[in-house]
Amino acid sequence: MSTIIDGSASVTINSGAILGITSGTAVASTSGTSIDFTSIPSWVKRITVIIKGMSTSGTSNPVIQLGSGSVTTTGYLTSTWQSNTTNANNTNGFVIRGTTTAALVQSGNLIINLLGSNIYVASGIFSQTGGADSIIVGGDITLSGALDRVRITTTNGTDTFDAGSINILYEG
Repeated sequence: MSTIIDGSASVTINSGAILGITSGTAVASTSGTSIDFTSIPSWVKRITVIIKGMSTSGTSNPVIQLGSGSVTTTGYLTSTWQSNTTNANNTNGFVIRGTTTAALVQSGNLIINLLGSNIYVASGIFSQTGGADSIIVGGDITLSGALDRVRITTTNGTDTFDAGSINILYEG
């Protein structure tokens, strides 16, 4: 253990812990059916998925999925609320349930926190242009091990990305 003293406050950390926020490399979401961020270190306790101006070629909703060794596509306990529409429950990921037209773009953040015992809890808020809607996403998933990857895809897995950029931040 080591102690870091800053003015009148002190913080004790376990050795090996990393302080601060690490940024992934932003990826243009302008092609392909999925975007993967892999090799996330096992010490990570929080991940923020950042989406700016993302759009797809079809009407399938974007979904954020987590994984340990491989992407987990079932077992999520999530709910999505979109203004001016109804709520929806999802089990295949954290669905950014927007109005399903290819012309709309979405921006926002999903924050994923480790609760413990490989249980991850997420919440996020997104905007959707063209439809003047807000989207709220929340839920949880229990993985088989420490989270080491994040995938952004669509619920049908075949619509392609055609606009925007995506990145992640992670911290211990």
